[in-house]
Amino acid sequence: MTQALRIDFVSDIACPWCAIGLTSLKQALERLGDEVEAEIVVHPFELNPDMPPEGRTILDYVSTKYGSTAEQLAERQVQIRERGEAVGFEFGPRTHIYNTFDAHRVLQWAGTQGKKLPLKLALLKAYHGAGKDPSNHDVIVEAAQSAGLDGAEARRILESDAYADEVRAEVAQFQSMGINSVPSVIFDNRYLLTGGQPPEAFEQVIREVLEKRQS
Repeated sequence: MTQALRIDFVSDIACPWCAIGLTSLKQALERLGDEVEAEIVVHPFELNPDMPPEGRTILDYVSTKYGSTAEQLAERQVQIRERGEAVGFEFGPRTHIYNTFDAHRVLQWAGTQGKKLPLKLALLKAYHGAGKDPSNHDVIVEAAQSAGLDGAEARRILESDAYADEVRAEVAQFQSMGINSVPSVIFDNRYLLTGGQPPEAFEQVIREVLEKRQS
């Protein structure tokens, strides 16, 4: 018998592990087939809310925040590319980290149109796959159109402050729950799994969640 399952996916477009995690989660659900009918609900999170509009180079960012060297950054990027390849997400060259607040605002609107997940995937691919600037309004509009949304309406939202309060409220809500890293994936409103896990890990957790319903 097919069981319904709500999955809340808290993430930031700037996070490469979110691209890996979301792709892995979708693979896990494909493996489970008719066993589960999942609803993936995408939520915003800002890893760098104070990031300036022009962004920062990734090397400058990681050296300041983590004390990483150029060699350590290169090693980490190789690891990320390999993890992406393992689940079918192709990482392209990325040199900068950008502010993602405007993209999150358009994602909130996309949720009212039933297109939040497709837009999230499009934005992740635009930034992590093609190296585009996800704070650039043209890039966001292009992603919105590729997800089946009205480009003119997306641009109208970007040129206003629409959905700003909603984004801030959701981010604050998850921070109040103790979430400070992404991706954070909540199953059935009860069980939390963090990080860009492989499909096997997501599949195992989903099976355990469904089994616990029977006990």
